[in-house]
Amino acid sequence: MLIKIIINKLKNTNWSFVFGILSLLTSFSLIKESFLSSIFYLFLSLLLIPKTFNYLKENLKFLNLEKTKVIFIILSLFLAFAFFPKVDYQSPTNQKQEIKKNTITEIPKPSRIPTITQTLIPSLTPSPTPIFYSVVNVIDGDTFDVDIDGKIKRIRVIGINTPEVVDPRKKVECFGKEASEKAKELLFNKKVRLESDPTQGYVDKYGRLLRYVFLEDGIDFGLLMIKEGYAYEYTYNIPYKYQQQYKNAQKQAQENKRGLWAENACVTFTVLIPTSNIINQTTSSNCQYSCSGPDRDCSDFKTQAEAQAFFNCCGFTATYDPMNLDNVGIGDGIACESLP
Repeated sequence: MLIKIIINKLKNTNWSFVFGILSLLTSFSLIKESFLSSIFYLFLSLLLIPKTFNYLKENLKFLNLEKTKVIFIILSLFLAFAFFPKVDYQSPTNQKQEIKKNTITEIPKPSRIPTITQTLIPSLTPSPTPIFYSVVNVIDGDTFDVDIDGKIKRIRVIGINTPEVVDPRKKVECFGKEASEKAKELLFNKKVRLESDPTQGYVDKYGRLLRYVFLEDGIDFGLLMIKEGYAYEYTYNIPYKYQQQYKNAQKQAQENKRGLWAENACVTFTVLIPTSNIINQTTSSNCQYSCSGPDRDCSDFKTQAEAQAFFNCCGFTATYDPMNLDNVGIGDGIACESLP
């Protein structure tokens, strides 16, 4: 009867918990002898004790401990034994011979202290895999659409600005088509990695995601567009992470006359500016945006009243409208009439 009771007790015992506690005690006992062996016994105990294993499984999801638990247990045991302190055992005969050899001195030879050689162990934590998204549509040189978990999101590239091509209220700007075609060549039906910048915000006022864009080979799309002369460096109020790189790239593009910086790439016209407009421009520091650039579109304003206020503040008129906020050609002096 007693034997049956003992057998039932053994059957109901949580052996994983028992061996986990033993591993934990072993870990504490080896701290002074072998720190590395102690660490691996500690990790083994965390895997064996159910509560600690569940905690690790919930917080280290990238390791998929449910499937790899046995592998980690075997690996921990192997490493724990590998770094276990070595003890030099000698037979009684050898010990006597050792004493005879050392009869010159009465001071007993100290026992050998095992030397632990620390070996670098590769990290078991895998580096995070970059996430890439498919580009489904290219709007122009600095704006495009991606598929993020089945939802189409519009991306506005941080740090660059390309000539306008899609705004129906404005004529196609110099080198706009070339910039748009280059963006399509690099992005359409390709996959890209997106990187945000806390200094620039998560989205702009139009709901577009503000991101740096990297191609599958790691090339910075924005930097490439500036280097090859398809885009300008563009800072919106606050300096951004890659600003200096982008500015240097634009300087190189200008010096090498690439793309829109090439001679005769853009035909310019002389415009007679009324004296009153020049006076207004010199006092335009109170305007919402700079009157001298970068170029503003109607899409930069939420309402027609906001656009009209900027139009008037800069001294723009129906005949002098350098940003084409009124209309292509000669308008009526009313800016962005399509806005609410």
